[in-house]
This record gives sequence, C-alpha cells and structure tokens, in this order.
Amino acid sequence: MIPLSDREPTTDPTTDPTGVEPVRRDRERDDRTGRSAAAARIAQQSTWVDLQVRQAMERGEFDDLPGQGKPIADLGVEHDPDWWVKKLVERENIALLPPAIALRKEDAELDDRLDAITLEREVRRELADFNRRVVETRRQLQGGPPVITPERDVDAEVAAWTERRTARIEAQRAAREARGPEEDPPRRWWRRR
Repeated sequence: MIPLSDREPTTDPTTDPTGVEPVRRDRERDDRTGRSAAAARIAQQSTWVDLQVRQAMERGEFDDLPGQGKPIADLGVEHDPDWWVKKLVERENIALLPPAIALRKEDAELDDRLDAITLEREVRRELADFNRRVVETRRQLQGGPPVITPERDVDAEVAAWTERRTARIEAQRAAREARGPEEDPPRRWWRRR
C-alpha cells in the first residue's frame, strides 16, 4: 500500500491536446500561502471570531452575565434527557397537575377571578367555559384522582357576583365620603364628576 504522502495528485485520464502528458487537476490553491483556499478561509474565520469576541469583551458586553463567578449548576450529575422540561417548569412556575386536581384548584380561585371581571356576559362566558372543562374531564378515561369538582350554576354565580360587586362599589363610595373632599385625588380635566 502506498502512503498518502507519496501518492500523486489527482489526475484525469484524458490527455492534453498534444497527447503527451495527462492533464493535472489540483484542488483550488491560495497563491499567497500555497494552502488550499478552504483551509485559508477556515483559518481566517477563526481569527475573525476571536476578534469579534475580543472586541465584545472590550465593550463590556460580557459583564454582569447571570451566574458570573458561580459554579455551573448540576455539573457532574448524570445526564437527564428531560432536563430542559424541568428547567422550563421551574423557571416559568408551571404547575403540572392532573386535570382533576387542576380543576379543584381553579374552583377554589374562581370567585376571585370572577370578581376581577366587570361585565356580566364575560362572567357567564367564564362560568360556561369552567363547566365545559369539568364535564370534559369527567368524560376522560385517564388515570388519576376522581373528578369531584361540581359544575357551577351560572345564574346563581352571576347573582352572587353582582352582590359582591355592589358591596365593593358601596364600600369604595363610603370610604371616599369618609375621607372628605380635601383628600380626594385631583380630577383630570377629561374626567367628569
């Protein structure tokens, strides 16, 4: 076997027009260095990248990065293929609960969510959506805890929402009257009394 360094350059079996010597087809070469042009481009690219990093460091773009001066978390721990999902859940505070438990939690917070809404039709739409999800969760045959969250009576919930809203408005009005006119915030010219 002939070593690679002793082999002749790639040649074409065709001959030159005189028919004497085969035509030689070398790879593209850089005239200045004698190296192949691809190698020259790769060498130039690495120096260009180094130059860009150096200039960014001089401008201070790498200062105050999060985690600066701290050890890398989870370094040396065995590889977990779901590491990115766990980091996302931790970073975004995503609660991954079974549907039955998620509905219980939502049921407990539903009155507060309804109190933030100002229109009755929006309250009705929110309650209809909640009831639809309760029924869909009951129909699913997935494992997990049973769905014990009851559906909400839309008309009764709207009446309770109206009472709570009226009580809040009255409490705000009474607090404003108790403060007196001197403590009222200044009215803007575009608002009317």
